[in-house]
Amino acid sequence: MGRRRIGAGDWAIAGGVAVILLVTGLSGPHAATGRDLLGYALLAAGGLALAARRHAPVPVLAVTGLCAVGHQAAGFDVPAVAYLFAVYGAVRAGHRTVTVAASLLMLAALPVAAMVSGLHDTGEAFARARGALELAWLIAAGAAGEALRQAERRADEAERTREETARRRADEERLHIARELHDSLTHQISVIKVQAEVAVHLAQKRGEQVPETLLAIREAGREAARELRATLEALRDDDRNPPRGLDQVPELVERARTTGLDATLTIEGHRDDVPAAVDRTAYRIVQESLTNVARHAAAASARVRIDYRPHALLIRVDDDGRTTPDSAPVPGVGLLGMRERVTALGGHLTAAPRREGGFTVQAELPVDRLS
Repeated sequence: MGRRRIGAGDWAIAGGVAVILLVTGLSGPHAATGRDLLGYALLAAGGLALAARRHAPVPVLAVTGLCAVGHQAAGFDVPAVAYLFAVYGAVRAGHRTVTVAASLLMLAALPVAAMVSGLHDTGEAFARARGALELAWLIAAGAAGEALRQAERRADEAERTREETARRRADEERLHIARELHDSLTHQISVIKVQAEVAVHLAQKRGEQVPETLLAIREAGREAARELRATLEALRDDDRNPPRGLDQVPELVERARTTGLDATLTIEGHRDDVPAAVDRTAYRIVQESLTNVARHAAAASARVRIDYRPHALLIRVDDDGRTTPDSAPVPGVGLLGMRERVTALGGHLTAAPRREGGFTVQAELPVDRLS
């Protein structure tokens, strides 16, 4: 049964069936012999076994069947109610072939058990067996289990279809937004950027002092182009494009070095299979953190650490920038986006200034509940 526990409702049903079987058995003329005590024990055991029917339907089917044959052999003419519950549970769980085979064995074993109990007349033995397990009851229990299984399957299929439709619509909307942004902004930003670059180049070529406002326009154009490109990549990051993940983190660190930042990457632990959502989120956290370091921190170095733990993935990015606990920056869109990604996966994100100066982003992403 693994980690799952039997609920109070399961115990209530099992206890109720056990009581019914015992009361029915006690109502018959039986003495307190060893054989009769064994019959009572089998009646109780068959009912109580039903507590595990949701978690182990096939073993419960076998146990209740053996108990029913056993109390028949002990001389208890009691209906196999527990076995009918087990048939319902096994068919509902999808074990139709096993249930049919077990039921055929039951139908053959019950007359033999009745004869073992002391009946020598074959017709009377078969009559007692039919009283314990009517074929109509058996078919009804199996049909009820199959009907509910089909209903649950249709409900799951409908839910899956709704999720796929919603995901497809979201992908289409993302692509539509990406096209609109590209058509409306890319050209204008490119014009501003090129014009500013040309103006700076001409001023430097003539030996003139470049105005600070012109330099600011050039840098703003470059930054806007990078931001727009990153936004379009994120919007187009769907199943048709190869997703970026932990395998591309070294490229991010190497790219950060080309900007003059002393960036290092440390990987600890053994990497097992990481869920795709965690893989993508880890990449985005490192990407956004390094972008913030280059853009806002005025840092000379940054350290990226990825720690593979048994049940979680730990990501930490430290920088030695100018941020102090007394001058903590206001969280921007980047940090809010990271926090939303991490929270959606059931993880935890910490983003705060370091005591010795600089800033730390640390995320812990669970990997077991999503696998």
